[in-house]
Amino acid sequence: MAGRDIDLRAAINAISDVIQNRPRPIRTLDQIYMKAGDMVLQSELVAKWADKKRLVFIGDGDAISVCVAYLKHKGILEYGPSRITVFDFDERICGAVNRFADHERLDTLNAVLYNAIDPFPKEGLFDCFYTNPPWGASNQGASVHVFAERGMEAVGYAGEGMVVIADDDELEWPQTVLATTQRFALERGFYVQKMASKVHVYHLDDAPGLKSCNLMLKALPSNKSPGPSSAITDPQRLKNFYGRDQDVRIRYVKEKKRVDYGKANDTEYEFEHFSGDRDE
Repeated sequence: MAGRDIDLRAAINAISDVIQNRPRPIRTLDQIYMKAGDMVLQSELVAKWADKKRLVFIGDGDAISVCVAYLKHKGILEYGPSRITVFDFDERICGAVNRFADHERLDTLNAVLYNAIDPFPKEGLFDCFYTNPPWGASNQGASVHVFAERGMEAVGYAGEGMVVIADDDELEWPQTVLATTQRFALERGFYVQKMASKVHVYHLDDAPGLKSCNLMLKALPSNKSPGPSSAITDPQRLKNFYGRDQDVRIRYVKEKKRVDYGKANDTEYEFEHFSGDRDE
């Protein structure tokens, strides 16, 4: 699609607004956030890919959904989805999405509390899906497959999907996960339309050089749904879901309500005055 160049300064400033609103990651649940520069590029890509379509996010700690809607709303991008819905089991993330959408009047964006092991509630109502799931380092990609399956159900096994997963030629597990995910997709009537390799980096202390790719999937024209969505109960699919020895035990991350969102919480700091006295 042809169009004008993006105002990079305006885009970065808009992304910084989104990051300011984003809750801090819970590392034990494999929440790892993409860095700001890559968020700009990823948001532009997703907006163009899903232009005028109904887009669903199966999880969205990065807040790419918010970036896409906000960049279009501010006129920084000329294109974008007609509707964006986020399904996430973290109430903090859903709250952040909905509060930002309300504050900025983003009427095309909303979030719903949902755990991917439960049956998907809105089958076939979307045109394309996006997911950046737990990367499956300790389960050969089984966690990736769960999130991808929910995306496939969301588009009624008839649309397109973008799966963001680890991509590293020096490590064995990312290559294994890429292979098992491509096989999983093919078994369900989706083929790999395109792959953009090693395009994102993350705030990841124990592996700062680890990158991820965009795996673009598309349903075959004759593809059909294998049946209604159902809960995932197979222990093998839930084992090491969020990393080694991190099985699925948590249904939702519940948000502790506060009135000072976007500001430093007073449990994080104290003042020390010139006199040496401290505020209690």
